[in-house]
Amino acid sequence: MHQGTRVWLTAVAVAAGLATSSATAKAQSFGIHDIKAGLLLHDVPDLWSGFNLENRYVDVNAEVSFTGMPFLGGTLHPVLGASVNTRDDTSHAYADVRWQFELPLNLFIATGLGVAVHDGTIDPTEADRKALGSRALFHIPFEIGYRLDRHNSVSLFFEHTSNAGLADYNEGLDRLGFRYGYRF
Repeated sequence: MHQGTRVWLTAVAVAAGLATSSATAKAQSFGIHDIKAGLLLHDVPDLWSGFNLENRYVDVNAEVSFTGMPFLGGTLHPVLGASVNTRDDTSHAYADVRWQFELPLNLFIATGLGVAVHDGTIDPTEADRKALGSRALFHIPFEIGYRLDRHNSVSLFFEHTSNAGLADYNEGLDRLGFRYGYRF
């Protein structure tokens, strides 16, 4: 396992432990709004990035969102998270601002913008790895979900990372999968 992957797993475990250790009161004292975790397909072809190069193994995704503020009919939440690949392909940690909307019928949608730092390749030096062009990338998530009750939710989650053409190489990565969420 790469050194970077171990660091990411440790960070995710600490965040999850903080968020779940002593129920709602403790989580809210840290300003935690919700936690989410799930499994994502890695480097999904035919989406935003357009093609697949890395192995399509599963990524474990975990994130914590913090208390937000109302904005244009939704709520802006600061978010910290990570998607860790289970086979030593590219993993990343991210910090976003997430714009979430509560809809009728217990549905919600969210999108955001942030920065991700990854442990993948920057230049085209490996045939089975994408050349991402820079260590820091833009992180753009989309999510649509259903609230099972006031605390529990399930969702379809997509995330795209790339440098938006600001570096010599910009092959980008797309991940897609399902997540479970717990709102405090």
